[in-house]
Formats: sequence, structure tokens, C-alpha cells
Amino acid sequence: MLDGIDTAVIEQVKRDNAEFRGLLEAHQQYEAQLAAYNDLRFMTSEQEIERKRLQKLKLQGKDRMLTILQQY
Repeated sequence: MLDGIDTAVIEQVKRDNAEFRGLLEAHQQYEAQLAAYNDLRFMTSEQEIERKRLQKLKLQGKDRMLTILQQY
């Protein structure tokens, strides 16, 4: 997920920054939900819309986490 970033820095930010922790937890939840959708052989249009929404939320969260990491 956060390839190329020192794991020690990530761990420090997780300890120090509540927003980062929340974003990381949300990211993991989105990942699990997306995996469930990806396991479906066929999706309804509502499921496809929800999958796209989750992908966008996951990407927004990742972008925010990277911004926070750059500050450290």
C-alpha cells in the first residue's frame, strides 16, 4: 500500500497521528470490501457503483496518508 516508505516512519506516524491511524483503518476496511466485490462473478449496477465509490474513497485516503507521511 505505502511501498517505498520506511516502515519505521509509518509506525512512528501511526503512534503520533490519530488522523493517520483512522485513515489506515479505513483503507484496510475498503480493501476488504473491495476484495468481496472482486470475488463476485457478476455485479449488479448498484454493486458496481458501490465498488467504484469504495475505490475512490480508498485512493483519497491513500493520498491523504502520503501527504501526512511527507510531513514527517
